Amino acid sequence: MEILSQHGCFSGRQGFYRHASSTIGLPMRFSVYLPPQAEHGKVPVLIYLAGLTCTEETFMIKAGAQRVAAELGLALVAPDTSPRGANIDGEDKDWDFGTGAGFYIDATREPWAKHYKMESYVACELPQTLAEHFPVDIARMGIFGHSMGGHGALTLAFKYPQRFRSLSAFAPIVAPSRVPWGEKVFAGYLGDDRDEWTRHDACERVTTLAEPYPGEILVDQGLADQFLETQLRPELFEAACTERGQPLTLRRHAGYDHGYYFISTFIEDHLRHHAQQLFAI
Repeated sequence: MEILSQHGCFSGRQGFYRHASSTIGLPMRFSVYLPPQAEHGKVPVLIYLAGLTCTEETFMIKAGAQRVAAELGLALVAPDTSPRGANIDGEDKDWDFGTGAGFYIDATREPWAKHYKMESYVACELPQTLAEHFPVDIARMGIFGHSMGGHGALTLAFKYPQRFRSLSAFAPIVAPSRVPWGEKVFAGYLGDDRDEWTRHDACERVTTLAEPYPGEILVDQGLADQFLETQLRPELFEAACTERGQPLTLRRHAGYDHGYYFISTFIEDHLRHHAQQLFAI
């Protein structure tokens, strides 16, 4: 593992790293904030999945999360949003497909299947890498994210509930099978079999869970979000959770859009939500 940079931050350490990913088959970058409590032992860890076009730096720079993480004793981790440099024709053509748009699924359609394996990377390889190199307790690990990353957080938590023990999202894409962003990406990465798409759709997943996801899910949504009606559709997830009996707190906020001003406003609530569940384990 290569250290790209490290910085003192709220008596803890903010670091940026790169490693050779066996899952992706390419170098992958990620960032880690370690709170001061990590100097004395392993701490719970919270993985954040960023949205379209973002990198491993975006959340750490813009969200303002480190101050509260230092208070609570939570490690924060943000992986990159896709492989980089796969040399696939067209991977840099569109901002919402290819580079920066891995969608946290494992592609099955060529030529994407070789490297675009973000589900396996986030759910399996990244936690093991963290446990090997950092003082974090992956038995107390939560997940959250924004937009595309909110989709990733919801679906990965539903698939791996014993791995991700707490869950929240900002403005998530909850029904990718029914909105343009998801339809484009799923067709490109998975092909035309819509039954396969539903495996990666939070609305579909929550209704088919053997039992509800343990612990309440927190979702925040801005009502001035330019993507609310066309891409996000939180009311669909709300209805699906009600049907399944899944505990959900969905908060709607007037005047807030899709960006990091919104996230930074409510980030403390999310960290405290996760800490309450992770420290209880």
